[in-house]
Amino acid sequence: MEGAFVKKLENQIQLKDFKLNSLLDITNAINTNQNVSKLMQLFEFIVKEQLGYDKFILFNKLDDWDCILRVGYKGKVRDIDISSELRRFKEITMIESSQSILLKEFDVIIPVFHKEQALAYFLVKGVEYDGRHFSNELNYMGFIQTLLSIIVVAIENKRMAKINIHQERYKRELEIASAMQKMLFPDDLPTNKQMDISAKYTPRHEVGGDYYDFIQITDDEYVICIADVSGKGVSAAMLMANFQATTRTLFEHQKFDIKELIIELNEKVMKNAKGEKFITFFLAHYNTSSRKLKYINAGHNHPFITNGKTVEDLDQGCIGLGMLDELPFINVGEKTLAANTTIVLYTDGVVELENGREEFFGTERLVKLVNSYYPLSMDDMNGLIFSKLDEWRGDLNLVDDTAIFSCRFF
Repeated sequence: MEGAFVKKLENQIQLKDFKLNSLLDITNAINTNQNVSKLMQLFEFIVKEQLGYDKFILFNKLDDWDCILRVGYKGKVRDIDISSELRRFKEITMIESSQSILLKEFDVIIPVFHKEQALAYFLVKGVEYDGRHFSNELNYMGFIQTLLSIIVVAIENKRMAKINIHQERYKRELEIASAMQKMLFPDDLPTNKQMDISAKYTPRHEVGGDYYDFIQITDDEYVICIADVSGKGVSAAMLMANFQATTRTLFEHQKFDIKELIIELNEKVMKNAKGEKFITFFLAHYNTSSRKLKYINAGHNHPFITNGKTVEDLDQGCIGLGMLDELPFINVGEKTLAANTTIVLYTDGVVELENGREEFFGTERLVKLVNSYYPLSMDDMNGLIFSKLDEWRGDLNLVDDTAIFSCRFF
């Protein structure tokens, strides 16, 4: 039973890593200005060689509809009126039966829309259906749609660049980064008899440089972390995306020696950022059986532990990652958590938020708020905090990305 659980967990981690790595490959190709043919080769490799589908076709609309990728399909496409054939499909759809010469050759159609306008249609063969249930392969269709959205936007960027619409091009780039950034955050945070985990995040712009994660390692072991990259915009979001993928990969190989992991992460950030940016990072490894928490705070705002009355800062660690080639010191903090203990992690956009009198919201006010409403669930607590932050700034705009990650261990 335990072996099956571990295997399932490994498969989940491998799947998410595959998705992140595929996204990084696509975005790296876009950022290095690879042509459409190269992007199609990369997308074809992901769908055919890595996902195992050997029959698919992609239609893309620029000035008119065009078939830009075809694998395993022998039919003619020149005479097909794509708009009339496919415009009724607004979401990922299983093709059960069709009189269409084109549609009857495939199992699934994946549309890509932007602002209610169809930009692409992808048709694929090989997704099984027994009349009542889809195979697990259908789970990949949403991921393929995400990849296509990024690629189609990139192709559109190239067209816009030719007519020198720079503002529109930058907007598309932000959409690429935004789509990728959504992959950074965990899909489901647990609320059960052992723990109550919740997070809330608002970027200042379309993309941001904050990141948090919650990873189950075994039945008893969990990793929680939060990070903030210096600088904003697309480059900061891309650096953070690479950092997140690297962090998860290292979890698989370091056997949770968090000190060694921090050293290697520092090397990776130095290599990728080239000294132009740095990342503050808090990493904790918690065992629910022993209730032991080990952590390193790499220059991040101090998370705090509270039972609703007494408060302790988690301040042991080192300098931020990417500041120096070698970290001059690393202190590993250790705590034993009592029952019903809460850990609150946050980024500087929370405590450095100013009101009309140019006063910071501050850590003291955040701690007081958490303790005053301690019986609330973590989700309700985070909602209350963001409500108070909105009251604090009034009509002022956010000055930074804002993230709260709250963890209560029963």
